[in-house]
Amino acid sequence: MRNPNSDPVARHAVPVWNQDVKLYEDYEVGEVDRSIRRTISEGEVMMFSSMLVDLHPYVADEIFARDEGLFGRRIVPGALVFGYGMGLMAHNNVNTFSYGYDRLRFIKPLFIGDTIYTMRTLLRKEPKYDEMGLFTVSYEVFRADDEQIVLYCEHLQTVKYRDPAAARAQSTQASS
Repeated sequence: MRNPNSDPVARHAVPVWNQDVKLYEDYEVGEVDRSIRRTISEGEVMMFSSMLVDLHPYVADEIFARDEGLFGRRIVPGALVFGYGMGLMAHNNVNTFSYGYDRLRFIKPLFIGDTIYTMRTLLRKEPKYDEMGLFTVSYEVFRADDEQIVLYCEHLQTVKYRDPAAARAQSTQASS
């Protein structure tokens, strides 16, 4: 069998799939992206809960959840919904860095076997540091079957400038 990619130099010249290289100036407030969908399985929920040693009866006890629980069935832990929701939008931009999260809300329960997708909207961008600006993007995680929002948060990200001097000048003009 012949290896069609035998040249290491040529291999590294090919852009990395799913890697983004956009800079601060490339983004526009109001941009919206939608992720693919994914279904959350019982095995994933139990593995996650076991690793955290978080075996809350709403998550880990079928009898409790069915007979005494508020929802009549087991739920997916919020931290796992958050992780999957953000992961679905991971764009691997080598020029952005997480600064933190605000307004994290678990709006509706998510259940084992539910399918989710995420919407990301660029809400704000502003010059921040000498080499990087600050973005605020919203993440909305939806249950695909009934289109109910299950999670909302805002992600603050620093993003490298293409032209730091121009960004600093824009920041100075805006504050004058």
